[in-house]
Amino acid sequence: MRTLSTRKILFVIIVITVAAAYWFSDGKKESKTGQYKTRVVERGDIVQTISANGTLTPVVLVNVGTQVSGTVAKLHADYNDHVEIGQVLAELDPALLRAQLQQSKANLFSAQTAAKIADSKLKRQRLLKEKEFISPEALEIAEQEAEAARAQVAISKAQVDRDQANLNYSVIRSPISGVVIARDVDIGQTVAANFQTPTLFQIAKDLRQMQVNISVAEADIGQLHIDQLINFTVDAFQQRKFVGKVKQIRLNPTIQENVVTYNVVAMVDNDDGALLPGMTANINFIVMQKNDVLRVPNAALRYQPKDLDSSEGNKAARSGNRSTLYLFAQDQVAPTSVTTGISDGNFTEIVDGDINVGDKVIISEVVDKKESESKFKLRVF
Repeated sequence: MRTLSTRKILFVIIVITVAAAYWFSDGKKESKTGQYKTRVVERGDIVQTISANGTLTPVVLVNVGTQVSGTVAKLHADYNDHVEIGQVLAELDPALLRAQLQQSKANLFSAQTAAKIADSKLKRQRLLKEKEFISPEALEIAEQEAEAARAQVAISKAQVDRDQANLNYSVIRSPISGVVIARDVDIGQTVAANFQTPTLFQIAKDLRQMQVNISVAEADIGQLHIDQLINFTVDAFQQRKFVGKVKQIRLNPTIQENVVTYNVVAMVDNDDGALLPGMTANINFIVMQKNDVLRVPNAALRYQPKDLDSSEGNKAARSGNRSTLYLFAQDQVAPTSVTTGISDGNFTEIVDGDINVGDKVIISEVVDKKESESKFKLRVF
């Protein structure tokens, strides 16, 4: 009985071993043909770009302030209003300015009266001098008094002109035609222009033409030039692409934490008014574009077989614009050397090499499920 039991145990062990070996070998055979992910070589367009972020701003943005202090008495413009050049935007309380103007006019009248008296005195002194009734010194004194009186008249006239100008400045007018972007005052608010000019309104000249202020890294600035095309999107219209042109590459760098960037200004048409000031633009500078070229996925250029040793891997690695692709045809893997061109991040141009449209290139290897399951069962056993 013991011998019979021993034979049964050995038989079971042999059956399990044979089954496991069969599973392992069967999975190994299938993995030879199903362990590669491939893509077909095709022709298409490649656009090489540089990515950056920018902010949309009006081409001309004027801060409208006041040259005199006072209390805002009236407002004639509000947010988003279209205004014309010279149009009244606001009025300050003119009471104090009018009083100052009246005082200056009174001072002018007083100076003019004093000047008339000095001129009359000078005439009498000249007559007396002709008859030798006064000394030359007395005549000189009269002439000096007349000149001082005329100078005081000029000073008073200048003060009147100044006070009249200040009174005119109490009426705030638009310096340009455009759209009111911001209004920073309300009726009854006091504005003081003693130390700096306060901003009352911001007016954009024409929102049908806008500009994008773009920060570009120093590593990419050498690939940009004037009139270069840009494509960009904004978060408000993610499915829509806008087009613009580079207008200016400013020479003044911005350095923050040893990171150097340059400000690039691009012009954008905004005929439908969809773009608004302050929007963030996700920009792609078009560096180079080629149409209908032979291209392969970038993953194919990064792929290397797992069984490739280190020395072969170094030889197969990319060197300059030379790369190695692995073609899969008739259940065989064949390496081929190619010359690459521009890339858009997803596809790379193939300039030269033994590769044609329709060939299958390997982009990665996959692990067969049966193989992994068989190995797992063997480890459990």
